[in-house]
Amino acid sequence: MTQDLVLSTTTGAVRTLTLNRPAALNSFTGAMHEQLLAALNAAADDAAVRAVIVTGAGRGFCAGQDLNDPDMSAPDGGGPDVGAVIERRYVPLALRIRSMPVPVIAAVNGVAAGAGANFALGCDMVVAARSAGFIQAFSKISLIPDCGGTWLLTRLVGRARAIGLAMTGDKLPAEEAQRIGLIWQCVDDTALMDSAMALATRLASMPSKALAETRRALDAAAMLDYEGALALEARLQRDLGRAHDYGEGVAAFLGKRAPLFTDR
Repeated sequence: MTQDLVLSTTTGAVRTLTLNRPAALNSFTGAMHEQLLAALNAAADDAAVRAVIVTGAGRGFCAGQDLNDPDMSAPDGGGPDVGAVIERRYVPLALRIRSMPVPVIAAVNGVAAGAGANFALGCDMVVAARSAGFIQAFSKISLIPDCGGTWLLTRLVGRARAIGLAMTGDKLPAEEAQRIGLIWQCVDDTALMDSAMALATRLASMPSKALAETRRALDAAAMLDYEGALALEARLQRDLGRAHDYGEGVAAFLGKRAPLFTDR
């Protein structure tokens, strides 16, 4: 019988996905990758879902790759092909998160290490429990940050902090992570899921398509010059301005009522 390595629950328009290997601090295996990607795809395909929360069962969010998983064993008995694992598992996961049609919130309930840390940072917003911590653990096993870490870290906290975090592999407490801009919010442990749900519910009531395009525009602008970013803004605004939600937003504003957004 297949173990449920990712639990899925729905509250209103919010889908919560819980990584469910608590005894192993929810470290990634090939099987968990497959279930998580399937759960994200299902949320993306469900028009009733307008925000997603990802969290971990037990005392950790995700400790990164499970080094004992068969994924890490070379078929010829030689050394593991870590690059193949990245290409087969982590690239699709990172790209799926960045292409979700709705906002994705990481509710980090404990340690987020290695690929687990960068998976969380790749989400749109990170809310972390005060006892949580982020560890770029790769240097401890002679690897580099993956799951998008090399792209994310410098953009979030600048080159000096990114190199310091990546080279030392030191644990960064959640409060400090918020202070330096690595994450959105640090909250008391007991308030974590309520805070994440409140944020997700708020985002679910907003124009999903515009929020997804905001993510895309900000990410793309990091690789464009100023003129290119202006051109992208015009193109996206043209498309959004022709959609239902823009008309609804304007009508609600003029009518002094709450808008009902439906585009996705």
